[in-house]
Amino acid sequence: MDRPIVRVEGLGKQYRIGARELKYKTIRETLVDAVVSPFHRLNGNVRSAVEEVESHIWALKDVSLDVQRGEILGIVGRNGAGKSTLLKILSRITEPTEGRIEVRGRVASLLEVGTGFHGELTGRENVYLNGAIMGMRKLEIDRKFDEIVAFAEVEKFVDTPVKRYSSGMYLRLAFAVAAHLDPEILVVDEVLAVGDADFQRKCLGRMREQGGRGRTVLFVSHNMVAVMQLCTRAVWLDMGKVRAIGEPNEITGLYLDSTTTGQGERAIHRMIRGDGMVEFLSYRVLNKELQERPLPTTNEDLFIDVVVKARERILHPAFGIEIYTSHQTLLTDINTREMGVSVSPLPKGESTLRIRLKEVPYLPGNYTATIYAMNPQGHLYSFVENAIQFELRQSPLCGTTQLDHRWGCVFTAVEFTNPGTQNSL
Repeated sequence: MDRPIVRVEGLGKQYRIGARELKYKTIRETLVDAVVSPFHRLNGNVRSAVEEVESHIWALKDVSLDVQRGEILGIVGRNGAGKSTLLKILSRITEPTEGRIEVRGRVASLLEVGTGFHGELTGRENVYLNGAIMGMRKLEIDRKFDEIVAFAEVEKFVDTPVKRYSSGMYLRLAFAVAAHLDPEILVVDEVLAVGDADFQRKCLGRMREQGGRGRTVLFVSHNMVAVMQLCTRAVWLDMGKVRAIGEPNEITGLYLDSTTTGQGERAIHRMIRGDGMVEFLSYRVLNKELQERPLPTTNEDLFIDVVVKARERILHPAFGIEIYTSHQTLLTDINTREMGVSVSPLPKGESTLRIRLKEVPYLPGNYTATIYAMNPQGHLYSFVENAIQFELRQSPLCGTTQLDHRWGCVFTAVEFTNPGTQNSL
C-alpha cells in the first residue's frame, strides 16, 4: 500500500479552561496581608497572593489514523467530540499538545464561512485575498477566476462589497475559492449546514469530483446521508477519542445508535424551514411487534414514533414523509393533505405521532426519511430534511441470496410460468 497522505499518531490537544485571577490589591490591602499572613501560617492556612482556579480538558486524546491519497474520509460525532479541533491541527491553525501528524501535500481548508474575507472588499478582491491566503499565485487565480465566480453564482455581485452578501452567497464564494485551489488535501467542516439544496448538491458533486481526480477530502458533517453518499470511509470521534473507523454505512449506524435519548429515542437535530409552530424532537423506529429489536424486515409493517411539540393547539394539522435510499434516491413522498386523510388535533406541548408504513417493499439496507408538518392550505410549520434513519433486514420471502441496492430499490414477489403447461418455471 502507498504511503498515507495524512498520518496521525497519538495526537492529543489540551486546553486550559476556567482560569481566573484575583483583582489587583491596593497598597493598604498588601500591607495588611503582610502583617496578618504569619498568623495564618501558624494556623496552617497558607493563601497565595494570586488565587488561580483552573482545569484542563482534552479536546483530542490519543487519536491515530491514516488517510490514503484519493480517499474521501467522513468524520462524524457529537458537538464537542473534537472534529473541528482535528481539522484545525491538520490545517496547521493550531499546534497539538502531544503526538505527531504527517501531511504530504498542499491543504485547502474551509472551516468557517468567509474565513479570510474582508467585509469592505468586493467579491472580486476577496477572491484574490482568500486565494493568496490559501497559497494560490495570482496567475493561478486569474486563470480560475471566472470558474470560481460561476460556481459561486455571484457574477452580478462580484464587484459589490461582501458585507452586503447574504450568508448563502458568502458561503458559496468561500467554498468556490477553496474547491478551485486544486489542493492535494481538501478539508471541509460542516459546509453543508448552510445553503440551499442545489448548492449542497453542487458541493457534494465538487468534493466527489476532487476524490475522483486523486485528491483527498476530509469531510466533517452532521448530515449522515451526505457522509454515506459521498465518503469512501468514515471515522467516529467521541469525547476526543476514535471510537470506530470503517465503511460509512457501518460507522454512521454505530454513531446514530449512540445518539439515543432515554428509551431508544434518537434526537432530531435541526429544522430546515417552516415557521416553527411545530417542532419534531425525537423518534423511534419499531418493527411490526412495536419493538426496536429485531429490526423491521422487507414486506412487513414499519412504525415510526415521533415526539412532536406544538406552540399552540392545532385543529387541522397535516403531516408528510419522504423516504430516500442511502444514495439519496427518492422512493416516496406522501402526505395526509394530498391523500385527503384527516389527522386528530395536535395538542399544545409535546405529544407522540405514530407513522405506519404498511408492508414496506424496499430492499434490505439503510434509508432516511424527511418529515414535515403543515396546515390544510400547505403552509409549512416544519420541514426537517433527513430527520430519520432506519435499516431494513432481509425477509425470508427474499430467498437466501443477500440482497442490496445493486438489485434495485424495491422487492416484488415474482412468479414465472409457462402458459403451455401448468408448471412454474
